Amino acid sequence: MIHSLFLINHSGDIFLEKHWKSVIGRSVCDYFFEAKEKAAEPEDVPPVLQTPHHYLISIYRDRLFFLSVIQTEAPPLFVIEFLHRVVETFQDYFGECSETVIKDNVVTVYELLEEMLDNGFPLATESNILKEMIRPPTILRTMVNTLTGTSNFEERLPSGQLSTIPWRRSGVKYTNNEAYFDVIEEIDAIVDKSGTTVCAEIQGVIEACVKLTGMPDLTLSFMNPRLLDDVSFHPCVRFKRWEAERVLSFIPPDGNFTLMSYHVNAQNLVAIPVYVKQNISFFESGSGGRLDLTAGPKQTMGKTVEGLVITVHMPKAVLSASLTATQGSYTYDPATKVLVWDIGRLNPQKLPNLRGSLSLQAGAPKPEDNPSINIALKIQQLAISGLKVNRLDMYGEKYKPFKGVKYVTKAGKFQRPACVAISHFST
Repeated sequence: MIHSLFLINHSGDIFLEKHWKSVIGRSVCDYFFEAKEKAAEPEDVPPVLQTPHHYLISIYRDRLFFLSVIQTEAPPLFVIEFLHRVVETFQDYFGECSETVIKDNVVTVYELLEEMLDNGFPLATESNILKEMIRPPTILRTMVNTLTGTSNFEERLPSGQLSTIPWRRSGVKYTNNEAYFDVIEEIDAIVDKSGTTVCAEIQGVIEACVKLTGMPDLTLSFMNPRLLDDVSFHPCVRFKRWEAERVLSFIPPDGNFTLMSYHVNAQNLVAIPVYVKQNISFFESGSGGRLDLTAGPKQTMGKTVEGLVITVHMPKAVLSASLTATQGSYTYDPATKVLVWDIGRLNPQKLPNLRGSLSLQAGAPKPEDNPSINIALKIQQLAISGLKVNRLDMYGEKYKPFKGVKYVTKAGKFQRPACVAISHFST
């Protein structure tokens, strides 16, 4: 399936390549570089490209491109999911996934890639199994390996690799048994100038951190599971139980993992937590303009809005901005034409306001009024979709673990002319 993998930095330089079959020349990446040049942003590069003899499937994570080369037709989402799993494995092993870290741990990186794919097909992608085969690098272990000539690779096969539960290693023991679940949602919404929601949807995942002794069997139930659409699960989840009862039943991996992902597309279920009144206009003479922004809470369900940041993408003719903010601070970058107003915590009793004048380039035509606006904010302990965890039960073990649930919501990226775009929610 996957023939080769190229790692490309933000500048377009190939700094690592791995081939599982015959070596494919770097010239195959020229098609990708052409698409990258045409894209306005790195995220806009098409994830699937067809060449005369290959398919190029890529993702962009942490300012790096992970480009896979496929010689025969394969499910693109399958390959994309594997590439994301590679990034997450690097983050789990090294703490971050950057060009510098990958180069510093290049031996471990090649060992991981060799185990994650067998002749181009995914083999061991679970972090628990990989850590039993390839020990994560530490300063002490690196020094010992340098002096003795040994490696981090284990000679024995992990016990989980031979069982019916390959995602969990055997003999797990903890002094403190605990299970934490984070309900993380991404809300995408476009709101017009009148405050009407044009479109809205929610993409969500449930991240888990489970550190339990033995072989526990968990059951997680929700108060309102029917609002979830397009669900996908970790292999540990018993899908038939979900279809019949809308309950997550599973033997969890040890440590951190993504339990499930879901989609909520009912627009009436998506609450927009803030509003922005904008009045950005330019004079007919073309000499300047005025800006007046006010933000306030809308549907916060009694929670406090924190980390509020409003970003305005100004027209190219705007040279500078002379503004006054009643709360927070603002910056204007004349190179990128982006105005950022960092408000912080939103006080419902005293709404923040930003107003002032804009200077335009001499001789430039009158720009369009009310350019696009992006909003970033954070609301603690609030799920925008209304999803609630009902209870978590454990079977197969006699001890009582400590359990906790946290709700986090983020949002996607929007840029629409003459509209307000909700972005980067974090609840």
